[in-house]
Amino acid sequence: MEPTRDYPLFGGAFSATLPPGALDVSDLRPVPDNQEVFCHRETDQSLIVELLELQAHVHGEEAARYHFEDVGGVQEARAVQVEAVQPLLLENLALRGCCQEAWILSGKQQVAKENQQVAKCVTLHQALLRLPPYQTDLLLTFNQPPSSLGPENLSLPPWSLGDFEQLVTSLTLHDPNIFGSQ
Repeated sequence: MEPTRDYPLFGGAFSATLPPGALDVSDLRPVPDNQEVFCHRETDQSLIVELLELQAHVHGEEAARYHFEDVGGVQEARAVQVEAVQPLLLENLALRGCCQEAWILSGKQQVAKENQQVAKCVTLHQALLRLPPYQTDLLLTFNQPPSSLGPENLSLPPWSLGDFEQLVTSLTLHDPNIFGSQ
């Protein structure tokens, strides 16, 4: 199965390449207007693209850590651990014209699903693309919970970091009016 190229996001204001087998979660349940959420057809993996208010009080690597910890707070994570934070090269991004800094963070969070007591250790990869001209932090998250299925039980391979990188680098802005009047 091939990746889905130029998949419209946020009503066509953006587009990106999605990995094979991505299901639009908004077809299954309500999703906030500032998010696009996709899940793998067979694993518990998910991808989230979020338009957030620019957090101008944090800069550089600390901005990536801020958003990771914020997601942990929203998810009521019992433990949050950052494993690595690295800058992303702007020239590799389709958004390089309006993105002034970009970071990739990998970490783990102990999170319990709704109505469950047992917390699972979920690996998260996040890309933070900072768009100061639009007062926006664009946060892309790749959730990799532990899988109960072995690869031999899947008709579709699990997503990889390469699939996430493709999503991040292909993200393209088509309509800046999504940000309102600047």
